[in-house]
Amino acid sequence: MNLYICSMIEKDSIIALATPSGIGAISVIRISGEEAIDIVSKFFISKSGKQLKNQKTHSIHLGHIIEGKRIIDEVLVSIFKNPSSYTGENVVEISCHGSSFIQQEIIQLFLKNGCRMANNGEFTMRAFLNGKMDLSQAEAVADVIASNSAASHQMAIQQMRGGIANELKELRAQLLDFAALIELELDFSGEDVEFADRAKFKELVHTITTVLKRLIESFSFGNALKNGIPVAIIGEPNVGKSTLLNTLLNEEKAIVSDIAGTTRDAIEDELIIDGVAFRFIDTAGIRETNDRVESIGIKKAYEKAENAQLIIFLIDSNKFSTSKEVFLSEIATIKNRFPKKRVLVIANKIDAVSTTEKNEISTEIDDILLLSAKQKIGINTLLKLLTSLVNTGALSNNETIVTNSRHFEALNNALAAIVSVKKGIEMEISTDLFSIDIRECLRHMGNITGEYDVDKDILGHIFSNFCIGK
Repeated sequence: MNLYICSMIEKDSIIALATPSGIGAISVIRISGEEAIDIVSKFFISKSGKQLKNQKTHSIHLGHIIEGKRIIDEVLVSIFKNPSSYTGENVVEISCHGSSFIQQEIIQLFLKNGCRMANNGEFTMRAFLNGKMDLSQAEAVADVIASNSAASHQMAIQQMRGGIANELKELRAQLLDFAALIELELDFSGEDVEFADRAKFKELVHTITTVLKRLIESFSFGNALKNGIPVAIIGEPNVGKSTLLNTLLNEEKAIVSDIAGTTRDAIEDELIIDGVAFRFIDTAGIRETNDRVESIGIKKAYEKAENAQLIIFLIDSNKFSTSKEVFLSEIATIKNRFPKKRVLVIANKIDAVSTTEKNEISTEIDDILLLSAKQKIGINTLLKLLTSLVNTGALSNNETIVTNSRHFEALNNALAAIVSVKKGIEMEISTDLFSIDIRECLRHMGNITGEYDVDKDILGHIFSNFCIGK
């Protein structure tokens, strides 16, 4: 561990509630620090009569927390001795009854006797600073806690097990070896010698470039899975966009009315389908209008579509026979406006049209889905289609998927640096010039896992997003 990290590790004991605040059956209070076990020993009487500080690590003890002669609660105390603990320090976890009063009594007792309140994420920050996990794994802890779907949970677990670190560790080590050889060449610049094998160096640079590009490209998909895949529902007024949203969510989220232009602003909510979170966005009906407020809503509809991963373009089956050319033109316009988006065309209100009309719609428009949002006809088909459009193969194959914006920025910076190295080799420029870019690439790759000195302010920002007990 370098001196920079050592200087950041606090030596005092910290305490916090590790379970959600409020009343429950059980609450867990966590204490970490070299004096943690000694501090708790002074106020814990074990039913076995044994001293807590003399017990083995990873053991649980039944007894009472006392203050003087007053018994505060009967508790279970778990001890974890350094370095075999979450933080790498001595850790004590007190499982008490879930009364808010009891929680505060115990916490206040130890605050008066050698502990201080932990800051947000300070337990995990200490785990990182004590070498129990790298920075990317520490950040993944917050993602695991915040995960709200099977997909986001799986990505967070994969990251917590060292996903991106494993991808970069060996490549960074190899690049570091070449960097050392190239720096050595600079020391012998007057003798025109090459210690670094240029052919192997080119292969490494190519491999690093490929890996970085793949990780960067995974961010769009990973970020969408983590936060919910945005699906914009667009179309003319009164085609059933709000009804479809309400049916998907199984609640009256949006106002449904026969009056055109009812939806003036975007309404959205989340639904988890087969472990994947989707954010459905009901937008204002798209049409020509002189209403200034409605025009703002239509503008927002296009903005939501632009930012969505998937677009559902809804048309009214009742009007298809009389407005076929108009519909075909509108569909072409939407697809041309969003050429990089997957546009799913749906004909709504099929319960009100004949079989002949249904066949006509299916014949005229490729890959169209027929449904009735009001009667819930075809909804299950839509849900299956949505999950099939999401490429979750990378999840099942345990591929590394980037979901963290800080990692995304560092990867882009590392890629820019390694591309400069590649150009430098091809142009046969002076070694001392592209050695700067090698160091830059190493720095940005190291910033992801914390192998490179990370600014204390950056660490503070990262861990401030954690809950206090973690």
